Amino acid sequence: MASFARRIPDGDNRERSVCTDCGYVAYENPKVVVGSVVAVGDRILMCRRAIQPRKGFWTIPAGYLELGETLQEGAAREALEEAEASIAIDGILGVFSIARIGQVQVIFRARFANSDTPCFAPGAESLEVRLFAWDDIPWDDIAFPSVHWALHAWQDAGAGALGRPAGNPPEDVRGVRRLPPCSADGLGESAT
Repeated sequence: MASFARRIPDGDNRERSVCTDCGYVAYENPKVVVGSVVAVGDRILMCRRAIQPRKGFWTIPAGYLELGETLQEGAAREALEEAEASIAIDGILGVFSIARIGQVQVIFRARFANSDTPCFAPGAESLEVRLFAWDDIPWDDIAFPSVHWALHAWQDAGAGALGRPAGNPPEDVRGVRRLPPCSADGLGESAT
């Protein structure tokens, strides 16, 4: 079995895991998370998490991009898995860096594929799925800081054409601030 050691490979400038037998470099790169703020009129689709981390807290449909998917395919799959919702994607709403946990989050603005009769229900990872008007969003029970950022980016963008995607707020440009531990599960943000 191969053995790895931490060292700076030739021609590189940072420490990596390198196979001591063959020199193979095992690069560790950020994970890509995709999701969407799905809206119908002035109401936003949100899911109450059935899994850790942050079980019982509200989020937008989002999760890790799978190999072989485009960003848009991944976001549509996550909406289907978490909220049994078929969506149409309008464009990129925001790109957020969560450096402390090695994530890049690409969040889209989306709508229900059939906006006349939006269909949704809890998927396997959701306890509950609801449409919230802006003033009714359970802000104190949001799962992750990036969900706050995405929701505010949606409100700031309005219904018109999307401009430049939103990014991290100036006070947290590297995504290092955590949510305070909660009494419900004792966990802060650790993943989407």
